[in-house]
Parts: sequence; structure tokens; C-alpha cells
Amino acid sequence: MLFLLIGSVLILIAFLIVLPPLWRIPPAPPFSKRGEKDPLPPLAKGGWGGFADQDQRNIAIARQRLAELKEQLQAGALTQALYDEQLVELEQALSDDLDIDSHVNEAPSLGNRSLRCSTSCIHAVEGRWIALVLILAIPFVAGSLYWTLGNYQSLTQENQTAAANQAVPELEKMKSMVAGLAERLKEQPDDSMGWTMLGRSYKYLQQYPQAVDAFEHAYKLIGEQPEIMLLYADALAFSNNEQLAGKPSELVFKALAMEPNNVTGLWLGGMAKAQTGDFAAAMDLWTKLEAQLPQGSEAQQEIQVLLAKLATQMPEGAIQAEAKPVQPVATLPPSPAVASIDVQVSLAPELQQSANPGDTVFIYAQALSGPKMPLAIVRKQVSELPLTVNLTDAMAMMPTMKLSNFEQVKLLARISKSGDAMQQPGDLIGIIEQVALTDKSLKKIVINSSIK
Repeated sequence: MLFLLIGSVLILIAFLIVLPPLWRIPPAPPFSKRGEKDPLPPLAKGGWGGFADQDQRNIAIARQRLAELKEQLQAGALTQALYDEQLVELEQALSDDLDIDSHVNEAPSLGNRSLRCSTSCIHAVEGRWIALVLILAIPFVAGSLYWTLGNYQSLTQENQTAAANQAVPELEKMKSMVAGLAERLKEQPDDSMGWTMLGRSYKYLQQYPQAVDAFEHAYKLIGEQPEIMLLYADALAFSNNEQLAGKPSELVFKALAMEPNNVTGLWLGGMAKAQTGDFAAAMDLWTKLEAQLPQGSEAQQEIQVLLAKLATQMPEGAIQAEAKPVQPVATLPPSPAVASIDVQVSLAPELQQSANPGDTVFIYAQALSGPKMPLAIVRKQVSELPLTVNLTDAMAMMPTMKLSNFEQVKLLARISKSGDAMQQPGDLIGIIEQVALTDKSLKKIVINSSIK
């Protein structure tokens, strides 16, 4: 929008510069007596107003030349015939310089005087037509060229390029400082804080093997301290394709034994358990982590998504077993006496050929607003459709996100081709947008649409 405004202003300024000279009509020349011999055109006599400085200079030069011709004629240096010939040439030259016609047409008589008009009057009228053409042509031509060749986003791209170019010297400066720190630590190998700083710097630069070496030196100097153990484990994992098995996992759980609520430890511990297939232990660790994160934060939402993925990989009974009663982290609205919903799920006949018997069916409830983590979820297969399930608090993925904490929910049934809990294009879905927990009637979901 700003770009269009600036472009419009520039076009307007261009018009203000170009149009006035073209639109101006010069004043009419003075009347001259019919038949009066005038050695120079009316312009040379100064009878017109508003001339440019160049015109005045041309007139002055012509008058000077005329005076010289008269002197030469009187002195006998020129014959009358030669004088007349050069006078005609002088008039023609001045006419060309002033853009007028030396042979003007006589207009109808007005008394004993006649109106004489130069061709500059005609040029002024033609100028108006040129102005009209320019008014229409300039925006059209400029717009067409810009539409074909231009790109307003290049302004943003140039700014981004400039910022990137500015960041390059900063990165090189940091690399130089890191190299200097590494050289200093060769002379002072007992500086544990220096090794820790060096390891963090290498990790920032994504030089993971060097980061591992630096953290190993720091770990040997500092000993069993949770922070350095977790930094060391994290660097080891990054240098091994983000795999925590082996020494990284050992370091993580040593740190958690010392600090059970360490946020970094809970994150890495959950990841280590998930990588080994121990989803129940991973869910337990990440549930503790989620409770410590700020409500509604991006980090909390990411953990909730990971918990949802874990739930899809666990048997239904295991999910129920993991739903242990925990003190809520915030005051929640009163829950209904019995938090459960009976849901019947079927697949629309027109989509029968779009699903395979082994495809996964997720049946779940969500809050109407806020995080999209399921409040209760059941995993089935297409071969079991149609079916009826009972969603309850026991199927919640987290104690703080369950049916009884809400008065109204959304019900969904989705067929996943990949078996992934995250919604993907090509999945088949059916939705009931709003259901009250107090309504105990059977809710019927028909899977009748495809996600684009």
C-alpha cells in the first residue's frame, strides 16, 4: 500500500513538471498595419510577452546583425539586392530560432489593421493534445512495464540482503573471538568457565564435535553438576544425529536424579525415552515439563503436540494408565458430575473407496478455543467402522486438559493414512462443532469430507 502511494505521488509530480509548458497558450501577437513593410517578424520588435531568455538573446543578435547590414548598405559595401537577400536570410534564421513562420497569413481586416498569428499558436493547441496523450499514456505504459518487469518485494529482499551482509562480519568476528578463546585455553587448560563458554560458542556455530570436546574438558573440571552434564549430553546428541542413546542418556538421567524438575533434563529425558520406544516414560517426563512451562506459551504448545503424537503410539489402556490424578496448575471451572460422551462414528458411502481397512481412525474431543490437544482420544481402525465409543476423562492425555474441565467441546473423527496424530492433507474427517457435556444423547459423527 505504501509503495502504491509513493508511486502515485511521483507520477503526480511528473505531471506537474511536464504539463504546464505544454498547456500554456502564448499571447496573440500585436496588430500591424496592412501592407506595412516590417523588416523583422513581430517577435523581433518585442511586441509579445513572456519569452524565454534564449528568445531574447536571439532577437538581440538579429537586431545587431540588421544594424550591421544597414551600415554596410549606406557605406556602399552592399548593393540593394544583396542587402535584401541577406535581410530575408536573417528573417528566416530568426523565424527558425523562435519557432515561428516568417510568412504569416493575414486575417480578415479589422478597420485598417489586420490580425497576424504565428504558427506557435498552432503549436500551443497541438501541445494540449500531446498533454492529453501523455496523461493517459504515462500511467498505462509505466504500469504495464512494472507489472511485467517490476517486483515491489525486491525492496524487502534488498533489505534482507543488506541485513544478511551486515551479519556476515559479525559472524566472522565471533569466529575470530572463539578461535582466540580456544588459543587462550591451551595456555590455561584449568579454566572451567572458559571451556564452558567455548562449548556454548561452538554449539551456536553448529560445530558440534568441537563443542563436545570443550564440554568434556569442562565436565572433567567441574564434575557431577547438572548444568554441565546436560550441556555435554546435548552436544553429544547433536554430534550423533540427535540420538541420545548411550552416554548422552546416562548423563541426562544422572542430572535428573540430582534435579528432578530441571526443565532441560525433562526435555532431553523425554526425548531419550521416546527414541527407545518407552512412550509411557516419555509421556510422564513431558507431562511434568508441560506443567512447569508458562500457560499458553509456544514452548508449552510444542510439548502438547508431542504428547498428542505419543498418545497415538500407545495402546488405549496405557493412555488410561498414564492419566494419573495431579493437582491442577490453575483454577479450573466446575466439572459436570460425569464427564463422558457417547460417540457413534461412521464413514460416508461415497468415501468408502478412499479408505483402506488398516487406516487409523482417531476419535477425540477438543476445546472450542485454546490449545488443540485432545481432551480425550481413542484410536481405532477403518475396519471397525461403524462403531460407538465412550470418551471419558480417563482418556485424557494430560490431567489439566480433560473433558470435565470444559462445559462445551468439539468432537472429531479423522482417518489418517499415515497414522500420524497431526492432521494432514488427504485425511478424511467428520466434525461436530459444538457439544455440551450435559447433553447425554448419542452423538453421531459421519466422516464425509477430505482435508485439502
